[in-house]
Formats: sequence, structure tokens, C-alpha cells
Amino acid sequence: MEIFAEYLTGIEKPEHRARTEEVLDWVTKKFPKLIPRIAWNQPMFTDHGTFIIGFSIAKKHLAVAPENAGINQFSHEIVEAGYTHTKELFRIQWDNSVDFSLLEKIIEFNIQEKAHCTTFWRK
Repeated sequence: MEIFAEYLTGIEKPEHRARTEEVLDWVTKKFPKLIPRIAWNQPMFTDHGTFIIGFSIAKKHLAVAPENAGINQFSHEIVEAGYTHTKELFRIQWDNSVDFSLLEKIIEFNIQEKAHCTTFWRK
């Protein structure tokens, strides 16, 4: 989690910082083979050099970016969890709980789908 320390200290609201840290820590522990990194000023996780999932904060939510394929695969479950989404990310409002089982499914999907991917982003 040291890699995310500077990013986390830059989050002004303590409750937003705590939520973001909780999610990043959970990913780190649940998926220890993923490589945590900061790119484009955002925390993300990669596997064999390919993007798996990224996170960013906004005034009203934590954004989770699993690429378009992850959104398409889990769109119905994302909406059922009470989150809104675009083509590339979904939003967890700061006052919503984190559906860690959904997050786990999305990350596992990306790991499996991109197991033989040789590029950072899907083509």
C-alpha cells in the first residue's frame, strides 16, 4: 500500500480517504498477484503488464474502472447494486456500501479475460 500513500494523503475528506484506502487494501489482499501502481494520477492494478482495474475519486463518488468489457459483462449487477455507470466506469456513491463480491467478480473476469493479453488496454 505504500505505492498509494501519496495519493491517499491527497484526499481531503477523511471519510473518502478511508473508503478509498479500504477498497485498495481489499484488492491488494484479495488479489496479491496483481501489481499496484499509480498511472494517470490514479491508483490501478495490473497483471503481466495489462490493466485490470483502476479507481479514482470524485466529489460524490469513488469511480471504479474495469474497462468497457467489465461494464458490459456486469452491467445488470452493477445497477442491481445501486451504482450508476458509463461505458468505462461505475460509481460507488460515498454514502453507499461497497459490494465487494461484485468487485471480486469483475476483477476475476478481467484477470481471466486478459490472461493472454499482450497490451495494456484491450484492443
